[in-house]
Amino acid sequence: MNVWYVSYGFNLSQKRFSCYIEGGIPEGSEKEERGCKNTAPPKKIKKAMLPYPLYFMKEKSKWGKGGVAFISPRQCKDSKTYARRYLITDEQFREVVEQENNADSLNINVHDIIDKGYLDVTEGWYGRILYLGKEEGAPMFTFTNPDAMGTHAFTIPPPAYLSMISHGLKEIGLAKEEIAKYLLTKPGIDGKFTKDSLFRYIFR
Repeated sequence: MNVWYVSYGFNLSQKRFSCYIEGGIPEGSEKEERGCKNTAPPKKIKKAMLPYPLYFMKEKSKWGKGGVAFISPRQCKDSKTYARRYLITDEQFREVVEQENNADSLNINVHDIIDKGYLDVTEGWYGRILYLGKEEGAPMFTFTNPDAMGTHAFTIPPPAYLSMISHGLKEIGLAKEEIAKYLLTKPGIDGKFTKDSLFRYIFR
């Protein structure tokens, strides 16, 4: 079964996402990803927009000290979060979720997620899988933290992490000025940078 994995964080970068499929150490990360058993590349890759607010929280990850990207599990009609859709198999999607949550094995039934609208599959940071509807006959899924936005303190992401997101935003067509304008509104970054200081932080 084919599904769309929809990314709004560092997997906006196709090169970064390929490490979850093929394995390897992404640029800027401290951890080698194991990859999927099926290393076939995505059948299609497309730009997307999500009506879920984007924010940054947590204190430290494999990218170093600082926050990482999440979306609120609740929709907000005024929110526009850039994303990228990868058409992969449901088995590959399960393995992507496992790698994102540092889990050896997870039981993920995509039909249960479709029926309920979401499913909490682990207590990991990205343990809630959201069903986003269908596109071209295939279901779309993303994952995030089950806690409500604002439950934890917002935190500035590490420069390597934010740089990877910026590269992904550039790949889907945003200019440098648009990337800065977009990121400067997000909790964890909002109020912490000027446009110029953000450029120096991520565009190295």
